This record gives sequence, C-alpha cells and structure tokens, in this order.
Amino acid sequence: MSALAAGDLLHLTSAASVQFGKPILFRLIRVMTDRITYDGWIWIEGYQLDEKGDAVARRELFVQPAGLRKLNPSPRSSTGPGAPRGRDGGRRATPSKARVRG
Repeated sequence: MSALAAGDLLHLTSAASVQFGKPILFRLIRVMTDRITYDGWIWIEGYQLDEKGDAVARRELFVQPAGLRKLNPSPRSSTGPGAPRGRDGGRRATPSKARVRG
C-alpha cells in the first residue's frame, strides 16, 4: 500500500483487524506515530463514516496497514464523502469560525 495521508478514505475489514468482522469506511485524520506498537501494526485516528459518507464517530484504531484498502487518493477539496456539511445538509469547503459574543 502507498503511504497513508490525511483525508484518505479507507475500507477496513478483518484483514486490518479482527474487530472489523463487519467492515467500515474510515476517513483518516492521521497516523499516530507517537504510540508504541507491535511490529506490523499502527495506530490511526479518523472518522467512521456511514453509508452516505457522513462522519458518525471519531475513533482511534489499532490496525495492520497491510489490511487497509484505500478507496481513493487524498482529496484536494472538501466536497467528497465525509466532508463537513452545513446545517442545511449542503457541503461546505471549510468549517465556519465560531463567533465570540461579548
């Protein structure tokens, strides 16, 4: 597998870890290199996606990289599955900044 990058859409099955007997879709935030692992395993952080591509849970997972299946290259924009959605359900390119009330 090519190097993992933030934004990669991954298909996780039991080949990655026995915990994925029921496969999931996962949008990668980062590979956590600061954690001690067994040889052939890594920690990854990201979002589990539902069938529509919406994030349903933020997770940290212990997986075998050889079992990860990358479904697409890292997106160049935030318009694909798992991209943030506005309140009306439409995609937005970047999260809006919260206004501070004083």
